[in-house]
Amino acid sequence: MGEMMNRVWNAELFKRTCSSLISELSLLPGTIGGMERFRMSLCLTFFYKFYLAVTQNICRELNIPCSSEDITAEAQRTHRMLATQFFEEEPIETCSNDKVGKAINHLAAGLQVSGEATYCDDLDTSNALHMAFVLSRRAHAKVIWVDTKEALSVDGVVAYVDHHDIPSDGSNLFGVAGDQLVFAVDEVVVFFGQIIGAIVASDRGIAKRACTLVKVTYENLPVILTVENAIENNSFLEGGNRVCRGRVAPAFSQSDFTLEGEVKIGGQEHFYFETQSCIVTPCENDELEVVSSTQNASEMQVMISKILAIAQHKISVKVKRIGGGFGGKETSSLVVALPVAVAARKLMRPVSCVLERFDDMVMTGTRHPCLGRYKMGFEATGKFSAYNLQFFANCGSWYDLSCGVTNRALMHSDNCYNFPNFYTSTKLCRTNFQPCTAFRGFGAPQAMFMLEHCITDVAYTLNIRPEKVRKINLYDEGDRTPWGEAMKKCKIRSCWTECMNMSKFHDRINDVENFNRNHISKKRGICVIPTKFGIAFGVKFMNQAGAQVNIYLDGSVIINHGGIEMGQGLHTKIVQIATRVLNVPPEMIHIKETSTLTVPNTSPSAASASSDLNGMAVKNACEVLVERLRFYMEKDPNNCWSSWVQAAYEDRVSLSASGFYKYDFDGYDYEKQIGSPFHYYVYGVACTEVEIDCLTGSHEVIRTDIVMDIGRSLNPAVDIGQIEGAFIQGYGLCTMEEIKVSPTGVVYTRGPGTYKIPSAADIPQQFNVKLLKNSDNDFAIYSSKAVGEPPLFLGLSVYFAIKDAIRCAREQEGLTGPFRLDSPASCERIRLACTDKLLEMVLLFAVCLQVDQ
Repeated sequence: MGEMMNRVWNAELFKRTCSSLISELSLLPGTIGGMERFRMSLCLTFFYKFYLAVTQNICRELNIPCSSEDITAEAQRTHRMLATQFFEEEPIETCSNDKVGKAINHLAAGLQVSGEATYCDDLDTSNALHMAFVLSRRAHAKVIWVDTKEALSVDGVVAYVDHHDIPSDGSNLFGVAGDQLVFAVDEVVVFFGQIIGAIVASDRGIAKRACTLVKVTYENLPVILTVENAIENNSFLEGGNRVCRGRVAPAFSQSDFTLEGEVKIGGQEHFYFETQSCIVTPCENDELEVVSSTQNASEMQVMISKILAIAQHKISVKVKRIGGGFGGKETSSLVVALPVAVAARKLMRPVSCVLERFDDMVMTGTRHPCLGRYKMGFEATGKFSAYNLQFFANCGSWYDLSCGVTNRALMHSDNCYNFPNFYTSTKLCRTNFQPCTAFRGFGAPQAMFMLEHCITDVAYTLNIRPEKVRKINLYDEGDRTPWGEAMKKCKIRSCWTECMNMSKFHDRINDVENFNRNHISKKRGICVIPTKFGIAFGVKFMNQAGAQVNIYLDGSVIINHGGIEMGQGLHTKIVQIATRVLNVPPEMIHIKETSTLTVPNTSPSAASASSDLNGMAVKNACEVLVERLRFYMEKDPNNCWSSWVQAAYEDRVSLSASGFYKYDFDGYDYEKQIGSPFHYYVYGVACTEVEIDCLTGSHEVIRTDIVMDIGRSLNPAVDIGQIEGAFIQGYGLCTMEEIKVSPTGVVYTRGPGTYKIPSAADIPQQFNVKLLKNSDNDFAIYSSKAVGEPPLFLGLSVYFAIKDAIRCAREQEGLTGPFRLDSPASCERIRLACTDKLLEMVLLFAVCLQVDQ
């Protein structure tokens, strides 16, 4: 670089400096940290920005015009965040305690913001032992020897626990398919982070340190890590289904246009703020008391019973609340709880385990990374004639919930569009990755992403806006899905129209085009994306719930139900439901915890169905009690609630009632291709505008407008919070959350230092959410609809707005037509997709390196 000193500041200096930089700062393939081309392009980018800034300063000082783009404008722009929420509350009735439809605060909000809310790690463990895990450091290997001698000699270490400590009449296998191992056995590990054994000690720190002293000798075996690896090696789990409508092959041949492509979408870490946690206390008569951070208390009870060969009635599982779940504690909580239960049973002492984030992110599963290979037939107008999708899911080493995830993906691969001819199939890829598991959306976002990526290809082929293609293919009332289900009370077009109007899309598209004409290195994109999400568990018997409601003599009420409070406001909604039926204020109603002792055989708090199912069960129990009290209410109408309760008690009338509810629908038979997979659908539409820096790949979200059809909201404040949170989580999935794994299967992303989730600065500068008015739902409590998962896919509107901006950048360089952009749309992928002269220099240098080698 020394030869650049004392040269004239002009274009020739710039070219020479770039050549020098690319030569001196070259990164060879396989460089630590990867992203070689991206990092090399950033070197040139930052010098280019420096060069422009100096040039503009020189021009200002000499008072001469400057033809280069003003890159300082971004730094001068003020970022002001604005958020609005539009909703209608249920009308207030005179002299009523009814809180249904009211935007009341989350009942635990005060406790949580003050830090007073208790979680598993806050419980008294002064008399407990503590567990830490010895994990596999190989993705696939034979375990030749495990040496625990040095670890067991550490003061405070009580025991080493492994598969030998499971009772002979118990089992080392668990999971939906019964193929997951509590502890590694048969001298083989199949993923990085698999539990080999565990150290139990008097202190958590001692247990962790002792684990580092356990010496494990491995013999490496071949690894399969990606979907492509699995396809190449024919590594599949049994299963996979298909949905077929019409005659796809003839339809392709008769279409005006056909196109084919493929796209990948990466996995996603749950990153709940409370890591996997569990305390197991052995009691008299073979009883075990379990306190766990789980979404699935009854399944934990069942699995501990199976592992230890103890009857279920001797095992109680309690959950006060959990610090986030997102599906990551539906089955993955067993990964921690089962070894802890084995240790507690062996040592007959309470045992506690709270994972550190570093371990949590390699021991438990993620969202399924997926590959889609698609083919679309369409007309010159953009109307679809046929669609074929091959959906490949990276399931990891064991089944976990992959069958359910891929089935839901199958049933959402149409998103909101009517296809006359349709064929989608799924394949479950077996890899040396931790078993992928449930995650908010449960496979649907991946399948819908693939279709929407294909739709952008269609639009770019026809040189029309993707929104035009989407609108003309949307479902109408009475249309049938590929599996033959008629669309009833289909609100997708209402949401579309409302979102278009609220976002002023047609005005803003002109503003975006004007901006792009006037900026070279900054581009804006805008898009409108719809979503349709089916509500129900994929397995029919899981669509049920129970509840118990007790009234005490002072009139206060305690409710027990099978749902888990994980921050989503479930308990708040349950209390609101009870206020309507019992006509008592929420202050007189309490929910202490979820326990298998009070409500048995519960379904997991998942599938967005917890309010529907548990709410109806509580309503049923409350109605039983009101009917019992009706005689006393009518006999003395001027008296109060507590007096009626006292009178009933004195007449020996039971003040305790159980409630039950089940979804009344058929479910779907994949072999016979008949039935209805869902109870009802939730609809939504989002419009998002972004701005990208074509030189660095960075982006910001300028504005998002969302319209959601969630029926008559039980609590608009809670529901809008869920919509906003789901959107941001979907945004993270498609832009910045990227799981990095080495070629040998070592997981690099093990904490916030290497795995990025959206933060406050990533929230759209203008964020508007509106609940669709006048929407009824005959299939859920008080005409409400589920809200937890449906809005998540709308977060991917950020991705498609980014892709729209990249399209503008590519057209500036003379590149038109479809292009592939895998998700997440990271800075690296955005930068490399925005082809320009600087990037061409890097690519040319990379080619020269390959030739030299």
